[in-house]
Amino acid sequence: MPITRTLQRGPIAVTDYRCTAGPDDVPFVEVHGGFSVSYVRRGSFGVRTAGKVFELVAGSIMVGHPGDEFTCTHEHHDGGDECLSIRLAPDLVDAVGGRAELWRVGALPPLPELMVLGELLQAAVCGESAAGVDEVGLRLAARFVELVSDERRNEPRLTARDRRRAVEAALFIDANSQRPIDLEAAAASVDQSAFHFLRTFSRVLGVSPHQYLIRSRLRHAARLLADDSRSITDVAFDVGFGDLSNFVRTFHRAAGVSPRAFRKAAQGPRRQFVTASSTAIERSRA
Repeated sequence: MPITRTLQRGPIAVTDYRCTAGPDDVPFVEVHGGFSVSYVRRGSFGVRTAGKVFELVAGSIMVGHPGDEFTCTHEHHDGGDECLSIRLAPDLVDAVGGRAELWRVGALPPLPELMVLGELLQAAVCGESAAGVDEVGLRLAARFVELVSDERRNEPRLTARDRRRAVEAALFIDANSQRPIDLEAAAASVDQSAFHFLRTFSRVLGVSPHQYLIRSRLRHAARLLADDSRSITDVAFDVGFGDLSNFVRTFHRAAGVSPRAFRKAAQGPRRQFVTASSTAIERSRA
């Protein structure tokens, strides 16, 4: 049985699959539990489904349709394999478009248009990118539909309502940035579907919702580091980062210095001024 780890829950669920099966293991029939695209990030394995056979290697995509059976084989490789699987709720599948048959293609070879998004998803999972896991997962699924259907969606014209909702969503994100906010929650704050919200927000404001959330947290952190005496750990958790090392890494990437160095630079001149002023006052009183 593969080892699984859930990385993202909700309408856009992302799961980390790690399989250690080899040529001596007996294949067994499995069933897709939903619409899914799985990015093979390491190793190789075979897939038999609907009378077709595929050999998947790093960069390939396995596609799932709810209720369809499949069998994974490991005849040619005994080093195991790893996948990032993105499962979409039916309403999101409708939103990204494409015919139902598209989700029965079984698998796709390594395609550069999907590989770059798969690696971006991996970077987001590891905290090495400002992109949101759910955002990248949705973009990868939408790109899959475009490639398989050979239909590129024309960007709809932005309306005044779209712009207003994007700004309202940004205000909501900034006001609640210390709390966990995923793509679905941000979209719900302005009563939009996740897919439409992601597209319009990015086009109106030039950043994705998750990027804006991270930047909002960094902005609040910079203010606290400059004006507050609480510990760096407290600052990290107070502004919404759930992990100190992630905060330090993200802040350093944005500011070019560590939070500690930023605080020293921000407070140093002020402290020198206060010390000098205090000394001058004491001398005048002497």
